[in-house]
Amino acid sequence: MKNTNKVILVVLDGLNADVGLTCMGFLQALCEQHKAKAYKLQCELPSLSRPLYECILTGVRPTDSGIYHNQINRLSKEKSVFNYCIQSNKVTAAAAYYWISELYNRSPFQAAFDRHTNDSSLPIQFGHFYYDDAYPDSHLFDDADHLRKIYRPDFLLVHSMNIDDAGHRFGLNSMQYRNAARRADMLLSNYINLWLDDGYQIIVTSDHGMNNDLSHGGNLIEEREVPFYTIGDRFTNKNMDEPIQQTEICGTICALLKVEHDKTVCRNLLK
Repeated sequence: MKNTNKVILVVLDGLNADVGLTCMGFLQALCEQHKAKAYKLQCELPSLSRPLYECILTGVRPTDSGIYHNQINRLSKEKSVFNYCIQSNKVTAAAAYYWISELYNRSPFQAAFDRHTNDSSLPIQFGHFYYDDAYPDSHLFDDADHLRKIYRPDFLLVHSMNIDDAGHRFGLNSMQYRNAARRADMLLSNYINLWLDDGYQIIVTSDHGMNNDLSHGGNLIEEREVPFYTIGDRFTNKNMDEPIQQTEICGTICALLKVEHDKTVCRNLLK
C-alpha cells in the first residue's frame, strides 16, 4: 500500500491571494475538477518573510517567536515541523532560500558549507539552499524534485522567491508580478501529479502578499491575504466556516505526517 503520510509544502514567497487565485490556471483547474481546494488565509503580522517562515513552520506568531523582522539572524528557538519529523525518525528536506537554513540548520549561512546539505544530524537533513532572490524558479523546482527522488523525504519544503522579487521590482499591479505567478503555476504543473502519484499530500501557500509601494510588512489586505491550496486524498476540500490560521499550518502538516506534536491543527481541512 502506498504511504500517504508524506507532505510537500510549497511556499510561493510574496504571493497575494487575488493574484494567486486569478493567475494560477493549473491550480484553479484542479479546483474546478474537485482535485484541489483553494482558500484565502490572512497572514500574521508583521507581514515579513523571515518572521512568517518561522510562523508557518513552527506555528508561533512573530510577536512570540522573537523573529520580529528580516534582519534578526539566529536559529529558531521553537520546535518546527522539521524537529517533529526527526523525533519520529522521518526524513526531512528543503529546496529553499538561505534564511530557512539559518532558522533551522546553521546561522549564519556559509554557502560553501550550507548551500548543499546532506547531514542526518540536522533538522533539515537534505537541502539545496540559494541566496539570490532572482534564482530561477525553474531551477528551484528541479532542486526540489532532485531531493524527492534521491532522498525520499517524508516532509519536503519547496520555497520560491521569483514572485516576491518581481513584486519588489514592479509592484502588485504589474504584469511582471502577475506573470511571475503564472510562471510558477506552469512550473508546478510539471510536478503536482508526479508528487501525488508518489503519495504526497500537497499544500501551496505564501508567507505574505505584496503592495504597490514595492514592499510589504504592514496591515493592508493586499499584504496580508495569501492563497492556500490543498491537494491530496487526505484533505476534505470543503468550505471553511472559520478562516484557516497561519499558525495552524505547522500542526496540520504534523497531523498529515502522523508525528507527535503539540501544535494547533485545522481539523476541518483533514479527513
